[in-house]
Amino acid sequence: MAAPASTITDLSAAMVTAPVPLANWLVIAPVALCLTLGAALLMMRNSTRLQALVAVPGLAVLVLLDAALLAKVVAHGPLTMVMGRWLPPFGIAFTVDLFGALMTLTAAVAALAGGFYALKDVTESGRCYGFFPFLMLLMAGVSGAFLTGDVFNLYVWFEVLLISSFGMLILGSERGQIDGALKYAVLNLIGTTLFLISVGIVYAVFGTLNMADIAGKVESVRDTAPLMTLSALVLLAFAIKAAAFPVNFWLPASYHTPRIVVSALFAGLLTKVGVYALIRIMVMLLPVEREQLSLVIAAAGAATIVFGALGALAQDDIRKLLGYVVISGIGNMLVGIALGTPGGLSGAIFYALHSMLLMTALYLLAGQAAALAGSFSLTDLGGLYRRSGSFAAVSFILFLAACGLPPLSGFWPKVVLVRASIDVGAWWLAAAILIGGFLMTIAFGRVFLLAYWRPAAAPQPEASIGWQAGLPLVILTALIAGFGILPERLLELAQAAATGLVDPTTYLQSVFPGGAMP
Repeated sequence: MAAPASTITDLSAAMVTAPVPLANWLVIAPVALCLTLGAALLMMRNSTRLQALVAVPGLAVLVLLDAALLAKVVAHGPLTMVMGRWLPPFGIAFTVDLFGALMTLTAAVAALAGGFYALKDVTESGRCYGFFPFLMLLMAGVSGAFLTGDVFNLYVWFEVLLISSFGMLILGSERGQIDGALKYAVLNLIGTTLFLISVGIVYAVFGTLNMADIAGKVESVRDTAPLMTLSALVLLAFAIKAAAFPVNFWLPASYHTPRIVVSALFAGLLTKVGVYALIRIMVMLLPVEREQLSLVIAAAGAATIVFGALGALAQDDIRKLLGYVVISGIGNMLVGIALGTPGGLSGAIFYALHSMLLMTALYLLAGQAAALAGSFSLTDLGGLYRRSGSFAAVSFILFLAACGLPPLSGFWPKVVLVRASIDVGAWWLAAAILIGGFLMTIAFGRVFLLAYWRPAAAPQPEASIGWQAGLPLVILTALIAGFGILPERLLELAQAAATGLVDPTTYLQSVFPGGAMP
């Protein structure tokens, strides 16, 4: 029966009744922008030239929004918005802390670099088949995964980015692309299925999917719930998505097949989303189970480092070599997760930010090297130093960063991880990091000697470095060098982000102000 018209209903127990501050809309602005632009670009499918003019400025706006969001989080702590103004855990929450804000901004910078390079690399056919709409929807999925405060919606945003990545992977419809897409799709769908099963277990155990609510309830159910089973499923699902050993064989079998800009975006973004989800769930929501699985994670991390470095040594194709570099980097991040200390986690976070920029830059570099010399094969490459001294200098800087050598950004997270490993007596983990760096130095030294110093064996095609390729490479290289020469601020942010994961009090207070958890 309807209530009398004079009855005043108190909605304050179920809904947000106060006006939402304008600045808080920054929490969902990146996702809203990407979805809106993706839909608009889809409607412009017959105007491919106009698509590029909309997409690249749109990515620049995304960088500005993410930078403003990071500044807001640094100044005021974690921020939360709920859909439909329903109070959590009933309303679907977007919650961003320092970790999520750092990852979102770095992803946007990598995407902007890829957008510029796509002006040159993506053909008219690729634009007709939707490269730019796929790119915006991919960024919607990546941004949503970094910003969501709900486990099920983390799964949803994974699906958004995966569907977009399938479309980008097969642009061109070449035989090798279809083969690579099949391997990529099958393994990622297996990981997605395992994650969906994990989400079902989470809801059955906790009766909620809100991350802050789960973190507040986990201690009360630890003795009765199958949390170790849940943790093992989560670990396996995201190990597949992050391409950790021994479930990493899909990455080097697929990342070399699409357009080089697609490979750059995948290498810079997709595996890092898997690492992000693993840190978020295992460290913030299931810390005791992470500790119990730490030896397994550490062994997988050490094996991933060494396997990736050995795989890079064995490759003749630069694109395949870079696929193994991606894998080796994932191992370093797993080491930080296994340690679970603020030092180890800060090293993993710093390395993830570094890797997002570096791997994007390295793939773009490989594409330009092939354009200058006519091949991706080290057997055929040669004379690149003679062709362009400035290009060789940029390459040398990026190679040093990939090896983890000073004074570039790859050096500092390895220092932090080695120190954190030694602090807990895990000398073998420190040794794995150092051995991986040594092997990677040999691998990139081989690339530089064969492709740059060795004279070209045959006449090379006439080609130049256009601004579409030169600008993103210069910007990414400057960031990588800058974070290496002046690492203090990024180290501080990474340490603060790690502390917020180990002690998520401020995260929980953002979702449930005043500790008013259900």
